Amino acid sequence: TDCATTKNMFRIIQSIPSPKVEPFKQWLAQVGYERVQEIQNPELAQKRMKEIYKAKGYSDDWIEKRVRGIAIRDELTDEWKNRSVGTEKEYAILTAEISKATFGMTPSEYKKFKGLKQENLRDHMNDLELIFTMLGEASTTKIVRKKDAQGLVENQNAAKEGGFVAGVARKELESRIGEKVVSEENYLHFSEKKKKQLRRN
Repeated sequence: TDCATTKNMFRIIQSIPSPKVEPFKQWLAQVGYERVQEIQNPELAQKRMKEIYKAKGYSDDWIEKRVRGIAIRDELTDEWKNRSVGTEKEYAILTAEISKATFGMTPSEYKKFKGLKQENLRDHMNDLELIFTMLGEASTTKIVRKKDAQGLVENQNAAKEGGFVAGVARKELESRIGEKVVSEENYLHFSEKKKKQLRRN
């Protein structure tokens, strides 16, 4: 694993002639078959995603917010793509602007705050963190369209404005409930719990 990517590891496993590897090859074939089905019917992919989150221990309410957040994110990146912003690096710059204005932290700073490394940050947000993330990105989409932002600089300004809208809302809520929305809480305990269950079985 120190010398090969996940893709190359799969190719190596496929090339091993030993019968002991056959169950793994069958699993790879099943995954490939399911992927083809999902391409033909995208609803299957969403259903599978929900099942995976549920198996990890997430609540139905959290899963619905996470799925909705993905749709809002996709709508925003589609807008960026149509406005001469198309590289992953540019997406990261714009996302950082929204996050910084919404939560006072870039995604990398946020991950460090939550004690995360390679994990997906949004998979470790609580309900309110997801909601304000959605608000920041949905607001940015509206502003981008309203201003007909083109290119990185104009979209960067729109991202700051969209994040500012969510940041103001977050601070207003915090002042009324007397506690911070941003939390150090993460859901790493879900994976640990799953590992323990597998060991018991």
